[in-house]
Amino acid sequence: MPTKRTASAAKKRKAKLVFALQVACNAARVPARHRLRAWAQASLKRSARLTVRVVDAREGRSLNRRFRGRDYATNVLTFIYDNDRYLNGDIALCAPVIAREAREQDKALDAHYAHLVVHGVLHLQGFDHEDAEEAETMEAREVRILSKLGYDNPYEDRPDEGRV
Repeated sequence: MPTKRTASAAKKRKAKLVFALQVACNAARVPARHRLRAWAQASLKRSARLTVRVVDAREGRSLNRRFRGRDYATNVLTFIYDNDRYLNGDIALCAPVIAREAREQDKALDAHYAHLVVHGVLHLQGFDHEDAEEAETMEAREVRILSKLGYDNPYEDRPDEGRV
């Protein structure tokens, strides 16, 4: 029978993360691998295998068209492959869209990348924003995680139509 101390330690154990980064474009100022990994790790409630791929607008548009039926490049896409023992998936981050949005929203590029990594990892874990209640739950979790990472609420002072 586990003692209180070992049971408490087990609760505090971090989820394991096997992390890969692919930078498939010539984007300037892509955050370092260790930062992207830390943001993903902070968002996990269970162990995962995750690849983050930073893409250009052409690849971002192609992925969005092929998998979501939308003919434009979007900021983040999440692909879930397995949700059994480990979460297993990919997150595609479209560098030019992220850079443009950061400028338009007057945000630090780093903060916007952090938000979108957190957002993508939450999608990987089953969170969504298809209706108002789901969106509120997911956004509240994003805000908590980002706050712990030292970032401001990404939804403050933003119109509803500008949300991820």
